[in-house]
Amino acid sequence: MSGIATTRTKFAANGKEVNAFIAKPEGVSKAPAVIIVHEWWGLNPHTEDIAQRYAREGFIAVAADLYNGVTTKDAKEAGQLMSALKPEDGLESLNIVLDALRADSEVSSVGVTGFCMGGTFALLLACHAEVEASVPFYGDVPVDTTIIGKLGCPLLFIGGEKDQWITVEKMNRLDTALKQYSKPGEVRIYKGADHAFFNDTRPEVYSKADAEDAWKTVIAFFKQHLH
Repeated sequence: MSGIATTRTKFAANGKEVNAFIAKPEGVSKAPAVIIVHEWWGLNPHTEDIAQRYAREGFIAVAADLYNGVTTKDAKEAGQLMSALKPEDGLESLNIVLDALRADSEVSSVGVTGFCMGGTFALLLACHAEVEASVPFYGDVPVDTTIIGKLGCPLLFIGGEKDQWITVEKMNRLDTALKQYSKPGEVRIYKGADHAFFNDTRPEVYSKADAEDAWKTVIAFFKQHLH
């Protein structure tokens, strides 16, 4: 494959603008797209790096900015930013991006993934809108799992056994709901892995072997369901 091209753009609808970082493979006339939703830190260089990894795998990667340009490295501020973002506002932004991708002649299908807060939105979007596949990384699981009955695509949920926020109990709740509503999905829990184990910019939680295995699994999943 040739190189990748990166751009920054804005998607607009209904008087609202959503910033995004886009990475796409060069020389490809049509490809599946993956919407990437950032962690509570905002759309930072790490998320942009993930987008470029997807582009190298042949996907049009669209990292949507739910914080309107704000990023932070401070956990307290990140928590405040996440708390201030209403789920319906985040979903509205993602739907603006999704609608734009649906209308793009270069896009053949659309999947969504996200990490931490972004994982929560990756799950919600798959229950509220039409996407072809969803991969939440350690996103929160709704207490009321009836929403899983609205899941409209195959789901691959990635989590860590030692995660204190997205606990094994929560992930088991999701697994039970998937079976209850006969939804195509897998909850994959990495033994000994912590919250944010995929984030290679955070050595205190990063697990190289688990992250590499998760990446291979996710790429295979998207290539199976996005055409």
